Amino acid sequence: MTDPRYTPLALSLPATVPFVGPETQERARGAAFTARLGANENVFGPSPRAIEAMQTASADIWMYGDPENHELRQALAAHHDLSPDNIMVGEGIDGLLGYLVRLLISPGDTVVTSLGAYPTFNYHVSGYGGVLHTVPYKDDHEDLTSLFSKAGEVGAKLVYLANPDNPMGSWHRGADIVAALDHLPSDCLLLLDEAYVECAPKGTAAPVDANDTRLIRMRTFSKAYGMAGARVGYALAAPDLIAAFNKVRNHFGMNRAAQAGALAALQDQDWLGHVLAEITTARRRIGEIADQNGLKALPSATNFVAIDCGQDSIFAKRVLDALIAQGIFVRMPFAAPQNRCIRISCGPSKDLEAFASALPQALISAQRAL
Repeated sequence: MTDPRYTPLALSLPATVPFVGPETQERARGAAFTARLGANENVFGPSPRAIEAMQTASADIWMYGDPENHELRQALAAHHDLSPDNIMVGEGIDGLLGYLVRLLISPGDTVVTSLGAYPTFNYHVSGYGGVLHTVPYKDDHEDLTSLFSKAGEVGAKLVYLANPDNPMGSWHRGADIVAALDHLPSDCLLLLDEAYVECAPKGTAAPVDANDTRLIRMRTFSKAYGMAGARVGYALAAPDLIAAFNKVRNHFGMNRAAQAGALAALQDQDWLGHVLAEITTARRRIGEIADQNGLKALPSATNFVAIDCGQDSIFAKRVLDALIAQGIFVRMPFAAPQNRCIRISCGPSKDLEAFASALPQALISAQRAL
């Protein structure tokens, strides 16, 4: 056999990834980054209790993790005052996105998202042959009215909405999202990505019954809980949809250490409060740095801040490249007009001060290149 017999769909797709990781960039530049402020990781770290639980569980890593994620689902059910039947645990939101798209999207099925929203969702849709329809942001917010209207126009089976939003950090009141559901086509499902909701103001989480069949919500331990490397996410939805994940999921996708760490992290809400305070301080400092350099920091309900560079995407990309050349890893939105911005993850003082030191020269370099 000379070549595997790839499917026509696989042959039509580029070999790519939604994000180029900082490690890849470090290898390309031949040096480590001084400040890692581009991946929206929680640099303040997980609960010490979560670290201890993962270390203890590692002694039993020869065993598979519980394929039912029983203890974690029970704890999440108690935390959210739901039934465990409303909860599915998976390998981060990214993994759960793939399972949901596999359940719902066949080649040719239509899906609606915002132009420039989280690209991993698009990656999964393309991977199963779905047809993506996009609507523009409105005032740097995902546009609920346009998303749901477009879904009706194209007969979409699925609409993706992140609240708070990545990459802009903007947000809608949860009550507004619930009210807008009345305009969602009856045969369409809303996928509500709430990855950053713990970082957001009160009232951002959608106040919706988990048994409401119009939507599925997804949350993660990667952001506020500081466990991005462990890959733990969960979905909240009506029991029938949750049960359907068992048709396609990797039943041994969760490892024992990650399960133990997530359980301990959930039980340490004091540490979560500490991290949220650190994020608030970091967001304020990023805003000060932007202001000191004549730039505008956009309001954020996440653990990152989008900074408007005041010109176009070409200028913003030059600022980003100049920061990376100085060892500061940051990212930027990839679609206009949001790509006039760069995006800075919250971090400790030393990382933000490194960014503060590098930004003036980056702006000078970008201006000179015009």
